Amino acid sequence: MADRYEHISVVIPAYNPDHQLIYIARELSRESFENIIIVDDGSSEASAPVFETLARMPSCTVLRHAENSGKGKALKTAFAYYSRRHPKGLGVVTADADGQHRPEDIKKTAEELIRQPDKLILGVRDFSEEDIPLRSRFGNVMTKMVVKVAAGMKITDTQTGLRGIPRTFTEELLEVSGERYEFEMKMILACKTYKRSIAEVTVDTIYIDDNESSHFHPLLDSIKIYYVFLRFLFSSLASFVVDVGLFALFSTLFKALMPMGFIIAATIFARVLSSLFNYLMNRNVVFRSYQYPARTLMKYYTLAALQMGASAGGVYILYHTLGGHEVPIKIGVDSLLFLLSFYIQRTWVFKNETSYVGEEVSDY
Repeated sequence: MADRYEHISVVIPAYNPDHQLIYIARELSRESFENIIIVDDGSSEASAPVFETLARMPSCTVLRHAENSGKGKALKTAFAYYSRRHPKGLGVVTADADGQHRPEDIKKTAEELIRQPDKLILGVRDFSEEDIPLRSRFGNVMTKMVVKVAAGMKITDTQTGLRGIPRTFTEELLEVSGERYEFEMKMILACKTYKRSIAEVTVDTIYIDDNESSHFHPLLDSIKIYYVFLRFLFSSLASFVVDVGLFALFSTLFKALMPMGFIIAATIFARVLSSLFNYLMNRNVVFRSYQYPARTLMKYYTLAALQMGASAGGVYILYHTLGGHEVPIKIGVDSLLFLLSFYIQRTWVFKNETSYVGEEVSDY
């Protein structure tokens, strides 16, 4: 069995850990994990005895950051070390340092990585249990929604730190931005970019002291993870203001020239310019896509035309089906199309050039 995990390392980023980390390392050693990479991410002097004990263990390698740099940076440090020292390795299993991942579940994740060596393996928890802390349940629901809307990916547990990562993916992840909590979310989203499938294994749900040690802040961090969608919302609102402003301007200019047709003319000119403004905002600010402007522009206006037709057709059909209520129907149809437009622009119009999440999030 010792040879079974020869090409798999366990990666544990640690910030101010207690003796629970020593227990985890010893149990993993008993489970025949001979390569355990622990990153001291600028911990205080109080944790020095823990790292000193770990450094004396033959199965452990302790890497150190001079100051706290964040979980994403710690993971990247471990990935770079693993890639250099184990060029023929199968991959790594990441785990948290606080005891929330049992050695048996780390082993289960490693076994799944061996069975599916090209996939990202997620050790997922069951959030339907009654004893799940409210902030953890809320945080998972929020980030699941983000991943579903932003990337069209259905993930059971987006926050899990227990992951099996192929060696080649660890090298690709070194190019993914983010040095703190958001890096784990970007890791999931990067599967789209690098065309990697995701597999899940169910693990025990363990929370210590109601998960008070977690540095994930559900509302704040979810808003930051949702940053690209908020930019899209802002772009749409700004384009609406530009459209109304241009309509008012052109109405004034054309009214004397064409009293019978100034409204249609003003509408067309305003819509053309405001849609171009919206395209430039989405391309340069929201999705940050800088290649193939002619292609993305054609796709954008194709989508805009289809969206306009879908809006008119949807409102028409529902109006005659329900027998009225055209304004609420219009709001409902256009809201749904707005979300659909975001997804299509992310996955088709500006494909492979998307910036998914914000850069500034809290530490782990």
